[in-house]
Amino acid sequence: MTVQTAPELYQPTSLDDAVERLAIAGPDAAPIAGATWIMRSPSRGESFLREYVSLARIEELRRIEDDGASLTIGAAVTHARLAGALAGYPALEALRQAASASANPSVRRQATVGGNLCTRDFAAADLVPALLSLSARVILAGPAGTTTAPLSRFLATRDTQPQGTVLAHVSVPLAPVVSAHARLTLRRAGDYPVAIVSVSAALDEAGVVGSATVAVGSVEPVARLWPELASAMTGRPLDADAAVRTARELAGAFTPRTSVEADDWYRLQVLPTVVGRAVRALERRGRAGRA
Repeated sequence: MTVQTAPELYQPTSLDDAVERLAIAGPDAAPIAGATWIMRSPSRGESFLREYVSLARIEELRRIEDDGASLTIGAAVTHARLAGALAGYPALEALRQAASASANPSVRRQATVGGNLCTRDFAAADLVPALLSLSARVILAGPAGTTTAPLSRFLATRDTQPQGTVLAHVSVPLAPVVSAHARLTLRRAGDYPVAIVSVSAALDEAGVVGSATVAVGSVEPVARLWPELASAMTGRPLDADAAVRTARELAGAFTPRTSVEADDWYRLQVLPTVVGRAVRALERRGRAGRA
């Protein structure tokens, strides 16, 4: 039996130091914060890398800052802390729900925003569709400096980022919207949802949707926007039953995945139901906002 050598752990206290160390260490090193995914590597039959660079001691990555136009969330902020911090932000309810419902309490106290967005093989990450629905942008630190990009673009390019790149912050606009997050779990799936839907909408005084954003997670290997459904919801009052019907008509645009917790066909079958749950929550919030 082969015994794997324990990986090295480097613990910088500045973002610049972390970037430099990762750039020098090369592809056999990676950043970590909560390490909830990496610690379970052996159970997935995966080997540890030679070195991990911890972001946990970098103070700027642990902050949540509100500048009036957007909320900037450090990559090392935990799900539990994020859920508590968002209690005063009704427009970001989808993100609060995602942070407070993901996994289980012990994982939420350790798992971080950056880990949720950067873990390539974790299709069921709750924060990803929630942040997509809220038009979030990521702030990346790397050897060439800092760059900002829409989360959707980062998800498409995260495997090709230059060595040494660290997802440092996530910026979420504080827009006048209502938002909701819905997920469906099965007993055999444990903590992992088989389908996730996050929705945000800007409503006029009559409750008509001026614009909408819909994101879907866990159905495909990577969460993504559903612009066709968002477009169908725009220009009319929120209607969960209509959204369910439209979701059934448009669901063929997805290529669902099969995994140990659910088959591909089942994910597609339940997706419209999860859409309905999310839009019904929006209906309630829209009525409350106009009361």
